[in-house]
Amino acid sequence: MALILKDRVKESSSSSGTGSITLGGAFPGYQTFNAAIASGSTVYYTIHNLTAGSDTEWEVGVGTFTSPATLARNTVLSSSNSGSLVNFTSGVSGLEVFVTQPSEEAV
Repeated sequence: MALILKDRVKESSSSSGTGSITLGGAFPGYQTFNAAIASGSTVYYTIHNLTAGSDTEWEVGVGTFTSPATLARNTVLSSSNSGSLVNFTSGVSGLEVFVTQPSEEAV
């Protein structure tokens, strides 16, 4: 499927590790991936650990969304782990996961 860009798509997650992300619901004022993105679509994403002390865990990449709530992390474009998959730690605040357009892909 085509690469999809959508506005105001941001969800929480309690996933950890380097595997796929299980999405946990939209932040207030945002829509879910499932509401905005067709299953099987490719998206640019950002993942950021919201847990205090873990604010250095972040990743920007290309992933595949699978309905209803899974984001596979296919290609890392940049990250806090020198451009490799980040091994996200679990924490009370969890992760924020959102659709973005990376700077290197801007016109």
